[in-house]
Amino acid sequence: MGFYGRQLDRFLGRNIRSAHLRVRFPDGHTREYGSPSGPALAVRLTDERWIGRILRNPDLKFGEAYMEGALVPEDAGIYPLLDQLWRDLYGTGERPVAGTSPMRRLRRALKRAHPPARARRNVAHHYDLGNDLYRLFLDENMQYSCAYFAEPGMSLDEAQAAKMRHIARKLFIEPGQRVLDIGSGWGGLAVDLARHADAEVFGVTLSTEQFASARERAAEAGLGDRARFELTDYRSLDETFDRIVSVGMLEHVGINGYGEFFAQVRRLLAEHGVALIHTIGRTGPPATTNPFIDKYIFPGGYIPALSELVPHIEAQGLYLLDAEILRLHYADTLRAWRERFLANADRAAALHDERFVRMWDFYLASSELSFRYGEHVVFQLQLARRQDAVPVVRDYLYSHDRRTDFAAGAPPKRRPMRAKSAHAHTKKGAKPAPRRSGSGKASA
Repeated sequence: MGFYGRQLDRFLGRNIRSAHLRVRFPDGHTREYGSPSGPALAVRLTDERWIGRILRNPDLKFGEAYMEGALVPEDAGIYPLLDQLWRDLYGTGERPVAGTSPMRRLRRALKRAHPPARARRNVAHHYDLGNDLYRLFLDENMQYSCAYFAEPGMSLDEAQAAKMRHIARKLFIEPGQRVLDIGSGWGGLAVDLARHADAEVFGVTLSTEQFASARERAAEAGLGDRARFELTDYRSLDETFDRIVSVGMLEHVGINGYGEFFAQVRRLLAEHGVALIHTIGRTGPPATTNPFIDKYIFPGGYIPALSELVPHIEAQGLYLLDAEILRLHYADTLRAWRERFLANADRAAALHDERFVRMWDFYLASSELSFRYGEHVVFQLQLARRQDAVPVVRDYLYSHDRRTDFAAGAPPKRRPMRAKSAHAHTKKGAKPAPRRSGSGKASA
């Protein structure tokens, strides 16, 4: 056993407790760690150099080692190994009081706002991998964001429909109102709002693949006149909208872009308008992006703490009418995605290669665990320019049969509003925004 192998041997001996882990080292030595009565796991390491890389930078190199075939789980996939390592190394109980190191503060500072050209490159890296890939594991409406498991036993498709109903109710849409969808993805939410909420929806995205698919989806639904899409930057818009929704896009804005984002929401939102921002967030203090996710999955992505968003909301004079924290819903969403993805692994490999399949297996598994045991959650922030933009009692979100509502795809139940339509505030003769680059759609 080489130098790095001995270092790893000592580390595992001190830290593996609940699992029964068997490790086969590159020189043929096999060691066992943890509890003999714990869940049995086995892993094979093929290269001593990779052991050193993992020890020096585990957050990046552990995933790379699996992706490159230098770390091979035996008898099970990567998820059981990650699950037990998380339990033994980090625990799943009470969160300790955390500080922020100078290095973490430096790394966060480098996550600056993304100008249009960089934002377009970041979006293309992930979302332009081809629609055929995403069809392998997403629901029928191609929702690449956290589902809402409002009732026990919901399928992924039911939970994604429930998410769209939940968002529609929070937007409190009146028939004929104009809705802006910032980061509209494959168009599922926009088409849903046009159909069931009787709204005129304008979606913007930077992904060429998503843009083409969204237009096709609207046309097939016969809603091309009420669900329109443009390949453009939300920052280029100058119209006024009754409602604004953004699902899974804020994660791509960058720390220094929050002020610009909420300022634009404020400019585009009518006086009596309502905005709903749905984003991955963290329940702890500000931290850094996982380097594996940053390098291979979402370059430039950053998960905000609530304390990083609220000051910018306040600075724009926006009211935070409601803030809901979706806990564990994304863990269950990611589990469903991973199961579907692995069931179609051969097709994914045909589209890309086996290395890509391992990369995405690691991405989906590690992301699920970060929502199941870590600090990641989803924020739904309801914003407005007036306090009376929605009813003052929250029962308008829940005072009906949710199961019937989800199954039938019924529009959200509405009450008379004191607010007027934003049509009176919309600039006359406004034209579709010019095609420019900017932020796009993320998986929240």
